[in-house]
Amino acid sequence: MTKIEEARTILKELRVPEKQQSDMCCYVLLALVNIKKRDLWEEASNEWIRIHDVIAYTKDNYGVTYAENSRETIRKQAMHHFRNAAFIEDNGLATNSPNYRYRLTDEALRTIQQFGTKGWGAARNTFLSMHESLIDQYASKRTMRKMPVSINGTDFTFSPGKHNALQKAIIEEFAPRFAPNSECLYVGDTIAKDLVKNEDKLRELGFEITLHDKMPDVVLYSTEKNWLFFVESVTSVGPMEPKRIKEIEQMTANVTAGKVYVTAFLDFKTFKKFSETLAWETEVWIADMPDHMIHLNGDKFLGPRR
Repeated sequence: MTKIEEARTILKELRVPEKQQSDMCCYVLLALVNIKKRDLWEEASNEWIRIHDVIAYTKDNYGVTYAENSRETIRKQAMHHFRNAAFIEDNGLATNSPNYRYRLTDEALRTIQQFGTKGWGAARNTFLSMHESLIDQYASKRTMRKMPVSINGTDFTFSPGKHNALQKAIIEEFAPRFAPNSECLYVGDTIAKDLVKNEDKLRELGFEITLHDKMPDVVLYSTEKNWLFFVESVTSVGPMEPKRIKEIEQMTANVTAGKVYVTAFLDFKTFKKFSETLAWETEVWIADMPDHMIHLNGDKFLGPRR
């Protein structure tokens, strides 16, 4: 029996749904446990790896090539289901982080190491008997890492990561200071995507509802001033550059409310990395200095101090 067929047998006997017994899912398992063609399953390990590493491992060790743009397919068809079944866990970072990684859970590893030995049947049955409790255990572990945030008076949780930590600061620190009494019409999450999306209000304001990846990270609306605040949460990419302003202008061509463009950073060091690319007539807010804003152009507010 080839290694891919052995992997399929393991998944089948651990009662994985048939869709997750595909060749691709089998290669994902082989990469996760670092098992090559001539290795014994008792040599399996569970080091942290990225989906990019899975693609490279499969090509180098099994001669099967998956394109880099298949990463999302691997994430959805294999990783997502394996994680929900408590076969694997992630390291708690945002999914768009270059350091986001997965590994086999210790319980699944100990079980798989018994495949091909006399102890396989007992190990498999033990794993299956405690499977539901493992699902609860790892789900609770993910929940504990989440960040609570109150949006429009309702409690939500953000997935862990710097990007969402900054979005939490935008809502809890920026908004009360610079957009008081405003309503959050949109905010995404690195995993949940559209966490809050008030489509009715956005349409009422003339906003063109578009795909998630075209939306600013946070959209706030002040009824009192009839201002829309478009805020980008920037930890590594996506500041209010001229190109980004143009994209938002196209989405809001029918909006008559005043538009305020803000780039938010966690600290001054990150701001300095992007300072030369930021568009004029936009604002900068730095979470480390929450009481202050930087306006990129002097004439609008130029004048003597009071």
